[in-house]
Amino acid sequence: MTVTGAGDDARRARGLDVVLSAATIVLVGVAVSADLGDGVGRGPVAYGFAVGLGGLMLVRRRFPVGVLVTTAVVLLLYYRLGQPPIGLAVPVVAALFSAAEQGRTRWASAIAAALVVVSTSVRAVQGDDPGLLFGYELPSTAALMAASIACGAAVRARREWHTERRRREVTARWEREQEATDRVERERLRIARDLHDLLAHTTAVIALHTDVAREALHEDPDAADRSLATVRTACSSITRELRATLGVLRDPGDSGGTPPDGLRERLAALLQETRIAGVEIGFDGSDGLDVLPAVTATTAFHVVREALTNVLRHSSASHVDLTVVAGSEQVTIRVSDDGGAAADPGAGGWGIIGMRERVELTGGRLSAAPGPRGFVVEATLPLPPGGGEP
Repeated sequence: MTVTGAGDDARRARGLDVVLSAATIVLVGVAVSADLGDGVGRGPVAYGFAVGLGGLMLVRRRFPVGVLVTTAVVLLLYYRLGQPPIGLAVPVVAALFSAAEQGRTRWASAIAAALVVVSTSVRAVQGDDPGLLFGYELPSTAALMAASIACGAAVRARREWHTERRRREVTARWEREQEATDRVERERLRIARDLHDLLAHTTAVIALHTDVAREALHEDPDAADRSLATVRTACSSITRELRATLGVLRDPGDSGGTPPDGLRERLAALLQETRIAGVEIGFDGSDGLDVLPAVTATTAFHVVREALTNVLRHSSASHVDLTVVAGSEQVTIRVSDDGGAAADPGAGGWGIIGMRERVELTGGRLSAAPGPRGFVVEATLPLPPGGGEP
């Protein structure tokens, strides 16, 4: 709540207290003026009590129980001094309401019951008409007191409901903002993974073919030309990818141009780059790779690319076996090489960590560990219902 709103609420509360105080003075004053005491004279003392009872309403919010107890004591003292009858409920109805409104319902109920018992007992001992006392005045007084307490409790309950509703609105707004922040963070992490995978793979290809071109430049110019052409293709590819990524960063609603090729076609281009780098690849791909959901296909492609990048950068392997099987419930990927006991490709880098995070975000599993002949990467990606084989 703003400072201005809090100030308005405080002014309204003070205005209500003044109105309640004035109403109490007027009602008690009218009861004094009615002079129903059969000859009991009304005077300044009686009106002074009326003003005092009204004045207590000005501090009812700070001292709800104190105001209620003081009102009851003043009322008993008023009758003890023989002042004109003003009833029992009218002088204390505002104090009962105030106590219940401030959450002191038990105090209000106890004081009301005590006043009714004392007043009824005294009047019965004094010889008041039992029919009038128990048939009319007792029920009407008790009903008026109960109504004032109920109204106070209802006002408090409504105020608490509004407070809870505002709290829930603030909580919901905070949760929406937090969710938006989380989405931005996830998108930032996704882009970081994409850039890492892209740069790692492309730079590995460029470095490898640059070495080949340098060594074959004089002895085998044709091989050097082919390696330099591969480097040029890799540079063009990474330039396109970076432009697409920057386009997404500038305008998240932009899809970045034409949709990507199917998974089989993308894998074919990736395998061709790896073969040119001098690594033989055996590929076994099942049907249905080009109809996979976009998230699953993209994750599978990145897993394969990162695994092949690790082979080029960290392994002396000459042969890689790649298997991608799209079933009815999941996609299974296996990449194994014959590089022997090579260094752990995950040591000191983010490649395997990024692969594992990607796979786990889809609800899948990934393992990367030395195998019988070299290093083996295996991933399982679950498919949504109807997202497997056609």
